[in-house]
Amino acid sequence: MAKTVLTVDDSASIRQMVSFTLKSAGYDVLEAVDGMDGLDKAKSRQVDLVLTDQNMPRMDGLSLIKQLRGQPQYRTVPILMLTTESSDTMKQQGRAAGATGWLVKPFDPQKLIEVVKKVIG
Repeated sequence: MAKTVLTVDDSASIRQMVSFTLKSAGYDVLEAVDGMDGLDKAKSRQVDLVLTDQNMPRMDGLSLIKQLRGQPQYRTVPILMLTTESSDTMKQQGRAAGATGWLVKPFDPQKLIEVVKKVIG
């Protein structure tokens, strides 16, 4: 059975690119338009990995990570940030919130697949 990745981003083009990249590598992809939508989808269906943007309306990526880490079923699920934010301060905040790793946009599709394979196989 294919592993499922939840991609959370307010940019439709980024969601499409991530979805296409991961589906072509054999993963199932669930898309969410912002942190609130991502949280709802994560609660309704268990996923193997969450890939989230930081800057989104309604709920940002750090808030989403904190909310997910508060759910027993997401305490150990890998959560990667995929964002334009690349400052050390933001990365420290991400780690403190519970992010597993960090990818900076624009992303290289091959690199994305490599990182996803590394964290969930």
